[in-house]
Amino acid sequence: MRLENREDLKEKRIAAKEAMQKPSHRILVCAGTGCLAGGSAEIYDKFLELAAKEEGVEVRFEAEAAHNDKELSHTGVKRSGCHGFCEMGPLVRIEPKNYLYVKVKKEDCEEIFEETIRNDRPVERLLYEADGVKYETQEKIPFYEKQTRLVLKNCGHIDAENMNEYLAVGGYQALEKALFEMTPEDVVNEISASDLRGRGGGGFKTGYKWQQVARQKVEEKYVVCNGDEGDPGAFMDRSVMEGDPHKMLEGMMIAGYAVGASEGYIYVRAEYPLAINRLKTAIAQAEEAGLLGENILGTGFNFQIHINRGAGAFVCGEGSALTASIEGERGMPRTKPPRTVEQGLFAKPTVLNNVETYANVPMIITEGAAWYHTIGTEGSPGTKAFALTGSVKHTGLIEVPMGTKLRKIVYDIGGGVKNDIPFKAVQIGGPSGGCLVTNNLEVELDFDSLKKLNAMIGSGGLVVMDENTCMVEVARFFMNFTQNESCGKCVPCREGTKQMLDILEDIVAGKGTEESLKMLEELGEAIKNTALCGLGKSAALPVLSTLRNFREEYLEHVVEKRCATGTCQALLNYKILPDVCKGCSKCARNCPVNAISGKVKEPFVIDQTVCIKCGTCLDNCPFGAIVKES
Repeated sequence: MRLENREDLKEKRIAAKEAMQKPSHRILVCAGTGCLAGGSAEIYDKFLELAAKEEGVEVRFEAEAAHNDKELSHTGVKRSGCHGFCEMGPLVRIEPKNYLYVKVKKEDCEEIFEETIRNDRPVERLLYEADGVKYETQEKIPFYEKQTRLVLKNCGHIDAENMNEYLAVGGYQALEKALFEMTPEDVVNEISASDLRGRGGGGFKTGYKWQQVARQKVEEKYVVCNGDEGDPGAFMDRSVMEGDPHKMLEGMMIAGYAVGASEGYIYVRAEYPLAINRLKTAIAQAEEAGLLGENILGTGFNFQIHINRGAGAFVCGEGSALTASIEGERGMPRTKPPRTVEQGLFAKPTVLNNVETYANVPMIITEGAAWYHTIGTEGSPGTKAFALTGSVKHTGLIEVPMGTKLRKIVYDIGGGVKNDIPFKAVQIGGPSGGCLVTNNLEVELDFDSLKKLNAMIGSGGLVVMDENTCMVEVARFFMNFTQNESCGKCVPCREGTKQMLDILEDIVAGKGTEESLKMLEELGEAIKNTALCGLGKSAALPVLSTLRNFREEYLEHVVEKRCATGTCQALLNYKILPDVCKGCSKCARNCPVNAISGKVKEPFVIDQTVCIKCGTCLDNCPFGAIVKES
């Protein structure tokens, strides 16, 4: 049914809320990428089968299953987006008691249905447990209780493929308010007053961008969403697109209304097939309902949204490279000015923000800029989603107010470092970020505080590292990624990152000198100051950051030719303990370079000048006579 006016939308929202409340139980199966990889699709199908049998409905194949899913009145079985607690997936949430079951398997479904759906009791063994405490409800689990989930509020709580469920929880109220109660200028002013800063990297003020585009005296303008998200380990935007796509679309529509644009483009990396499919579904649903297209809700506002798939180039996260890619050109940054707000997509004024930024817009319009300023810090209001990964007990997707201390994220939400190994560092902001160390655990994570530490929030990746992590190898890893992803347009990035990578590879191979460290610093500063785009300018930050905070580790590698963590293979020595060796010769027979010699039934020895540090001898020794020395 097409919604022709405001009253139609209100009636649709009321009907959607009633339909959502109709089932006595709702089973929300996490159908985000992570849980699907763990088998949640089979879990969903099994629950659907059990629910259908309960009501005497036969489920024969997927198309019918989808239909029956809507018709079941006693138990609603839903595919939700990512719940965030990825370490514990597959996850299943049961409403109205809000039980959260962790690490669910297909064979658990019948027990869940019997105990929880029929008898309203939790399945104790599937509840999350920590320090001897079992948590029945999702909201009481420390991982969730210590967050402030606003952008991610609906993820895991609504059917990700059903627009009616988005309407039922207040969806498109902000668009309604903007179209019927605000002028475009009012909308721009409200976003400006909120001080919403872009969540994709540098934290540029969103309202200022919108003002710049709105004031351009041309008919054709564009709204573009950056869903490329290329940082290793980052999946914040993906989770919004998969779990609450209409929220992002609504933010884009409001941006279009505010600046006078009638077309929007979403640029999504092709490695996100589930996000792309859910966006396509959401766009089709909005078009069918009349919330996208011509004369939206009878207001005369026209807006269309298109999807463009990127080929995975990291540089296309940069604005001008992204718009060039949409146009069918090679994704390469261009010199500025003119800026995107003046000449962006198809050389027209363009609003360009990332997924999380647009997902903030509806709540600001609905609740107001003053409300938004009650969250976060004065200079960085609102919340930020982070992908918490690495050596931390509870990995996953979290959302906290801007200004939350790093210690709270790692220890209170993340549960601390795995195996209680001492904390060493956090790499924040991906390849474009820097390291925060033990002395920075009390730092408040917001744009301005991190800038003082020569680090940045970036898109929101947080990789926790323990004391067994080699920081030189971390720097080499990120430099290898950045160098591979360089578009090659400017010399500092194209040649400078290659030279830095070569030096780092020499260091981990035991060929570095103290002069190598000076050269790294000089190259890093040169790239930072002269590269063409923001990605190039930040390419050296992980190296410069680790050099500043862990210089003694670099010196160990280049002076002592030692890697204390035992990570760098070339700096290891394999030694045969003569008192333990039985002289079986198995190590010598398996050595690929004949570096081991000796007589049977007598201790063997390793020639260190020939040994290639492959570890084959260690793997093959049946008596534990070979040790690895760093």
